[in-house]
Amino acid sequence: MEKQTSNDPLHGITLKVIVEQLVNFYGFDTLSELINIKCFSENPSVKSSLTFLRKTEWARKKVEELYIMTLPKF
Repeated sequence: MEKQTSNDPLHGITLKVIVEQLVNFYGFDTLSELINIKCFSENPSVKSSLTFLRKTEWARKKVEELYIMTLPKF
């Protein structure tokens, strides 16, 4: 039996890992410039960002897109 592999670059990666890696790479200041959402600019924290992104699909999609574009740089 062959093992299925996914072509999805986000397969198996949690939103928490995505946010933590983006924060480590860019910092909240640059993230707030790249994606204009309050959770990155006003009292930013990984926890508050995760809370917002889990409720807000359009913002989560923007974060996921930035993560995919940044993957080669990690």
